[in-house]
Order: sequence, then structure tokens, then C-alpha cells
Amino acid sequence: MAIEKKFVREGYVKASLDEYFAKQLNRAGYGGMEVNRTPMGTQITVYAEKPGMVIGKAGKVIRKLTRDIDRMYDMDNPQIDAQEVRKPELNAQMMATRLASSIERGWYFRKAGHNAMRAIMNAGALGCEIVISGKLTGARSRTEKIVEGYIKHAGKPVDDIVDEGFAVAIKKLGTLGCKVRIIPPGAVLPDSFKLKAVVEKAVSEVDKPMEPKASIKKLVSEEAAGEVAEIEEVLEEEPLKAETSDKETVEREVSDEESSCATGNTESGELLEN
Repeated sequence: MAIEKKFVREGYVKASLDEYFAKQLNRAGYGGMEVNRTPMGTQITVYAEKPGMVIGKAGKVIRKLTRDIDRMYDMDNPQIDAQEVRKPELNAQMMATRLASSIERGWYFRKAGHNAMRAIMNAGALGCEIVISGKLTGARSRTEKIVEGYIKHAGKPVDDIVDEGFAVAIKKLGTLGCKVRIIPPGAVLPDSFKLKAVVEKAVSEVDKPMEPKASIKKLVSEEAAGEVAEIEEVLEEEPLKAETSDKETVEREVSDEESSCATGNTESGELLEN
């Protein structure tokens, strides 16, 4: 089988399975399914509001579903697992089914759509879009759209974060299509960003000027200038010491001469007396 035909067949099988489960598990509150192929077989996870009704008494309903799937789609050892949906308001398929049933019971389509929108947004959804199309008020078909919050329509985020559900409401004038698209809480949007809080510092710390670091050349020049100044001081001190030593020698010689003269005078005076 060519690779293109394989992909087309897998898509057809998945769409047929979804339609089959929506028809068989309508009373159980069907909310979608996932198909995973493993070496042990095909694992099918069914999400429902009431998983007990999916399993049935002693597993009777789930065994019947497994036999039908194996017979109709020729799957390799299909195994069905039922999971409960904690918040039905955030499941697009469940809300589309509820909206369709409300319109079938006689609710005005605009009132039913706004009630569904209010329930979805109160559950914490980031955004929601509800589209109702068909013979709403007259003989001609038209479309009514209700949007609230943030919703994506194109690109890869549509496949990653947008949950989509569809249901049909059968009226006397014709059928109405109900499509619901939800962005659940906690979804990481591609254009989302957060601003960091700015921590204000004390005024003294902010206004305090930073002391510039001395460069190596400046330090070398300062050290050289200090050494030259020390040498000059030493040179200035040496002549001062020489001058003081010369004065001391001259004064010593003068004092010696005066003492010698005094001794000579005394000796001459004694001779004259004799």
C-alpha cells in the first residue's frame, strides 16, 4: 500500500471510530477518544463523563464495543480503556453535545449558546468560540458566532492547544450544526510574555559613585615619582649635614685658639710679676 493511501485510511478509520463512539455512548457523555498503536495491539482511550456506563455491567458494554471495532475496522487486538473527564465544561465535545441537546429541547439558540459560553469561561478557559449554523430564524440558512477570550484559528498552535468538538441538533425545519472550540487553562500561548518585577534599591546604594580602578601605568608612574622624591630629600639632607659639620669644626677651632691665647696671657702675667 502506498504511503498516501495509508495516511488516508488511518484518517478515515479515526473519523469513523469517533462517529461510532459518539452514537453508541451518547448517554454516557462521550468526550472524545485517542488511538495509540503499540506492539501489544491498538490502545483506544475513550473519555466520558460517566465511565461506568461505558464499561457496563460486568464489562458487557465495553466487550461489545471491542468486538464491533475488531469486526468493522480489522484492527490488531483492540483494547478499550474508559477515562473520566474531571471538568466537562473544558471538554469541547461534551459542551457541543450539551448545546445541541439544549437546542433540540426547545431553547432559543442564542440563549443556549451564551449559557454554554458562560459555563466554559467560568471553568477557567482562556478563550472559547461557539458557531451555530443552519436554519436558525427563517427559511434561509445562516451562521451565528459567539466569541470570548483568546482563540487561535491558524498555525501549529491550533493543533496543539485548541480543543474542538462538533454535534448536530435535529429540528423540524432542519439540522443545526454546533461547533465549539476551547483553549484550556494553563495552555502556553505562542505570543505570551511576562514582565519581571523591578526590585528598587536604596537611594544611597544607587547614588554612591563607583571608585575608578587605577590603571597599571598610573600606579607605575606614581611609584616612580615617589622614589624620585625620596632621592631628592636624601640629597637635600646630605649638604645640610655637611654644612652643620663644617660650622662645628670652625667653632671648635676658634674655641681652641681662644683657650690657647688665654693660657698664654696668664703665663706672661706671672713672668712679669716675678
